[in-house]
Amino acid sequence: MHRPLLLIQIGEPPEAVQETQGQQSDWFVRALSLKKDDVIIVRPDLGEVLPDANIVSATIVTGSWRMVTEPDISVEYTAKWLRKAHQQNHPLLGVCYGHHLLSYALGGKVGYNPAGTEQGLHLLKLISVTDDILLKDIPVHFSAWLSHQQTVLSLPDGAKALAFSAMDKCQVIRYSFTSYSLQFHPEFTWDIMTECIINSGNIPLAEDGMFQPVWPMVILKRFYFLYCSSINSSCIH
Repeated sequence: MHRPLLLIQIGEPPEAVQETQGQQSDWFVRALSLKKDDVIIVRPDLGEVLPDANIVSATIVTGSWRMVTEPDISVEYTAKWLRKAHQQNHPLLGVCYGHHLLSYALGGKVGYNPAGTEQGLHLLKLISVTDDILLKDIPVHFSAWLSHQQTVLSLPDGAKALAFSAMDKCQVIRYSFTSYSLQFHPEFTWDIMTECIINSGNIPLAEDGMFQPVWPMVILKRFYFLYCSSINSSCIH
């Protein structure tokens, strides 16, 4: 039986970003070439109810302009759902805000990055991932789009950081062999990143070159290929 991917989105982009790029969930739909029946999008911040994890194949928590540390009933509601899903070995992937929320849900500490805001194209380095199902064969050094003020300050028990950048020691976290989170944005395109930077008022766009990074998208599509019951041929790399 076909089980769709669940996208959890909390909050919306600024109006100027929405007008040209749409919602955060739209970016994942486009990146993974998803059809209507391939995905369920839930907005807990609008009071929408998360489904039983058993009826979806995997879950991705998108980025957000909100902060996990801001009091929000939808954060606690979603964190509780994520804890239960993780205990059930349901495949989970958090991205940026979702990275913070999943880490918080599982017992990590989240706060503002002492190194400051990390935005634009940055170089990441993987740490000992030759045996990792999601990251094997990914180059040790690769570039990714980043746009965040908060970070994971301390890991949940049992979690392991698998990548770092010059400004953030937790660019990839593995909580189990079905639960991961990414500080960077694999779903971003040049256009999305540019709109986010223009909206923020920060001018620097790239630290190590101006091009569309490839490997973050490979990681995102590999997660979908590995854990979603309906295999999209575009995810095979």
